[in-house]
Amino acid sequence: MTRARWLGIGVVLAGALFAFEGGEYSTGDYFELKRAVRDEADSVQAIGRAVDSLKADARAIEHDPKVQERVARERLGMIGKGEFVYRLPPGTQP
Repeated sequence: MTRARWLGIGVVLAGALFAFEGGEYSTGDYFELKRAVRDEADSVQAIGRAVDSLKADARAIEHDPKVQERVARERLGMIGKGEFVYRLPPGTQP
């Protein structure tokens, strides 16, 4: 092969390399951006599941008497008729 042919092959290979890895965005950047889009889509799905769960909890608190009672007892410290609360002084173990 002649020197000109080797030079031509080198130029073609350099052009192909520049087409894949050179310029403003390389092939590696493209795959990194695809991975980032996939990660963000997964995050959006996880947030959507959390929102659905919170909506179900809110619906149950609004409409289910058993859930309302549980929330009133656990979060608000309420008691029913005829019940007593025994509080221990701080630092004592039951």
